[in-house]
Amino acid sequence: MNKNLRVLMLAGVALALLSSVGCNKLRARDQLNKGVQSYKNSKYEEAINHFQQAVELDPSLLNARMYLATAYAQQYIPGADSPDNNRMAEQAIEQYNKVLEANPSRDQRVNAAKGVAYLYLNMRKFDEAKKYYRMASAVDPNDPEPYYSVGVIDWTASYQPRMEARAKLGLKPEENLNPKDKEQKKVCIELKQKNTPAIQEGIESLNKAIQLRPDYDDAMAYMNLMYREKADVECDDLATRAEDLKTADHWVDQTLLTKKAKAEKQPGQQGITADQSK
Repeated sequence: MNKNLRVLMLAGVALALLSSVGCNKLRARDQLNKGVQSYKNSKYEEAINHFQQAVELDPSLLNARMYLATAYAQQYIPGADSPDNNRMAEQAIEQYNKVLEANPSRDQRVNAAKGVAYLYLNMRKFDEAKKYYRMASAVDPNDPEPYYSVGVIDWTASYQPRMEARAKLGLKPEENLNPKDKEQKKVCIELKQKNTPAIQEGIESLNKAIQLRPDYDDAMAYMNLMYREKADVECDDLATRAEDLKTADHWVDQTLLTKKAKAEKQPGQQGITADQSK
């Protein structure tokens, strides 16, 4: 009798637990739906509150965690270096990483990795940003955007130190580093050694982005910039410098042609008709 009673009691407890879990999942989805509505109405703080409740009620609800991370990211202001602003980015990164640590879908994994990468990019933590962009590319190698973003990071990483070095030498924007000047040649050699890996990776990444999206005019624009970076550190190899500048000009032309072709495809864009030409 006592044994049967214990079995019934355990069954009752199990049923109550299952019922509680089921209720929590339903309540979590309700909070998720409310959060989505708040998010769509740009009420991000309200949305964050709903998404927080959703993940507390059901930690396995990855859509809620993705939305929570995205809502935090929306509150982050790039370039505003304040404790509160940085905390918002860190909270977004934390939630994105929790998605990555779970068993997310392919799209969730890609979007979470890109979300973290974008935040690190704007926080100027370039190595971390590239790490997560590469993670996204590993999951979806046909997405051109992570390759483009790595190219942008590589350009930034090579451009800034070069411009700082040029400023110290008192060079004008249109002046190249002169290999006949001892100090300029020394700086040029140092920059070439430091920047060449980023320049090469940047060109390769941007090429990959353009291969995947042939009308990627933003990537073409950065190809122009990358080849100008390469040209300026060719030092005493003037022939290669000239070839790099020629290639850079080619990418300027390609960018303009691509933008023009896109504009012509936009709705409302029409060619000249017979009547208009009279």
